[in-house]
Amino acid sequence: MRFVHVYFAMTRGMTVGVRAACFDAQGRIFLVRHSYVPGWHMPGGGVERNEVAQEALVKELREEGNLRIVGRPELFHVYFNTSSSRRDHILFYRATVEQTAPRPPDREIVECGFFQLDNLPAGTTSATHRRIAELTSEHEPAHIW
Repeated sequence: MRFVHVYFAMTRGMTVGVRAACFDAQGRIFLVRHSYVPGWHMPGGGVERNEVAQEALVKELREEGNLRIVGRPELFHVYFNTSSSRRDHILFYRATVEQTAPRPPDREIVECGFFQLDNLPAGTTSATHRRIAELTSEHEPAHIW
């Protein structure tokens, strides 16, 4: 059985990422602007080998925004992310968060902050707008990120 599992991992491998719509107590959403890709995005990142998805989510939110999840994050949808590769999936969560300290800019995150849904920063990506529309029930969730 181990051989079969290794075979499938090598021939049918896929990557998995986590991303979250993070809302504070005032209902504002947290967005980040990376140094290596244009636009404003919801925080997240890859799930490493031997890492539980929810642990990856906690780690990414802490790293990208000094965010702590309040309560339990809710898995909203799973997306196939064809813009990254033909084998990438994103587990998309909705979470209530609090920021434990301001997040200073660095080599990865050049800006971040909380924004009202009706006043998102210029350059917010189309994928971010689509996910927000899905979260607010303006659109049914798509299957492609």
